[in-house]
Amino acid sequence: MVEDESLLADAIAEGLRHEAFAVDVAGDGAAALERLSVNEYDVMVLDRDLPGVHGDEVCRRTVAAGAEVRILMLTVSTTVAERVAGLSLGADDYLTKPFAFSELVARVRALGRRARPAAAPVLERAGIILDPHHHQTHRDGRRIDLSRKEFAVLEELLRAEGSLVSAEDLLERVWDENIDPFTTIVRVTIRGLRRKLGDPPVVLTEPGVGYRIP
Repeated sequence: MVEDESLLADAIAEGLRHEAFAVDVAGDGAAALERLSVNEYDVMVLDRDLPGVHGDEVCRRTVAAGAEVRILMLTVSTTVAERVAGLSLGADDYLTKPFAFSELVARVRALGRRARPAAAPVLERAGIILDPHHHQTHRDGRRIDLSRKEFAVLEELLRAEGSLVSAEDLLERVWDENIDPFTTIVRVTIRGLRRKLGDPPVVLTEPGVGYRIP
């Protein structure tokens, strides 16, 4: 989330976190470019009218660097010419301020799907059915109520299609940059997820390597 109005940035970031996104916040274009140089992101929500390094320049440099991040550009401008100019820089989508938060979430989800290899709208494996759109999970026909982080971890494991997912990858994809890299939060979340999914155990641990659903 790249936005120089800190209250707006924090409000949007917090709202996205409640939707199970991992969100980092940059307050200007230079900070955004620095984060992009060291982290891999699925989506960048980019305010166009940034101080210092303008949003247009952030977009231009990001695209020129070959980054795979999808860019949703925000602006107060409502003219067609301005929207076309933004998209011509390489932005993937455009949203005019003020906007409905539900629309922002829908657009971020859509861009996030494009940032990864295509996956089925509903994920199924080992008797588990996960519907990201409706935020519902079932196992063997039984409805399972998961926390947002448990849901996001389970989604990552299902998307891996049986491959191992490391704790480091889960921290990067489900939590944000402020999380302590030495935290036990992944292990705690996995434990809660296993308890709710019930027997027989379906989330396997490869000690020192990661987790998978066979």
